[in-house]
Amino acid sequence: MKIMHVDASAKRERSNSRALSRYFLERLRDQHVDLEIDYLDVTVDTPPHVTEAFAIATYTPADQRTDAMKATLASSDALCARLLAADAFVFAMPMYNWSMPSAFKAFIDSVTRTNLTYVFAEDGSTVGQLGRQKVLFITSRGADLRPGTQYSSMDALTPALKAAFGFLGVADPAFVDAQPLQFANPEARTEALERARGELDTVAADWAQSVRSTEANNEAMTACEE
Repeated sequence: MKIMHVDASAKRERSNSRALSRYFLERLRDQHVDLEIDYLDVTVDTPPHVTEAFAIATYTPADQRTDAMKATLASSDALCARLLAADAFVFAMPMYNWSMPSAFKAFIDSVTRTNLTYVFAEDGSTVGQLGRQKVLFITSRGADLRPGTQYSSMDALTPALKAAFGFLGVADPAFVDAQPLQFANPEARTEALERARGELDTVAADWAQSVRSTEANNEAMTACEE
């Protein structure tokens, strides 16, 4: 199983989202899933922000792009190729001021590409090309934004991620949100992290079962062909 693992926290070893993403991958390995990890830290290798040159190059037909346009799109082309080659995505990030870190938004802008990660159907509608991949978002949040809480209406992160990746074909992403993680309430913080790890255990078991089912089906098809 080839997983593209993207971290987006400005923190390093003190990051809860990073720690939880590593925890999830460890649980997959515990389930004996053979993993190939394509790792990207967007706080270190931040995709370039959109410029006028990028926008013009993106919407210029590929066979009409100049060498300068191709150079402008080169890093974006490479990122799109990595996404399309993966079997699953693990995106880990904190919530900053109710939404995603700017480095991850730059990532989204870089991989939302006409005729690469989405194409146009004959009727003019768009068809996302990431429909086959499993997707897990792991987020860490200082406030408690679960339904029914004081700040639930201020969660701009979840709908933004669903919209951006839904456009690219991701219909049913999994979310594990560690919240609330305020230092002022260590008991609630501990409970939130424990709850998140429990949810990640469940997602890992589901993914592992899906991998085993796929492998069994492939073996059965191979046997029939023989």
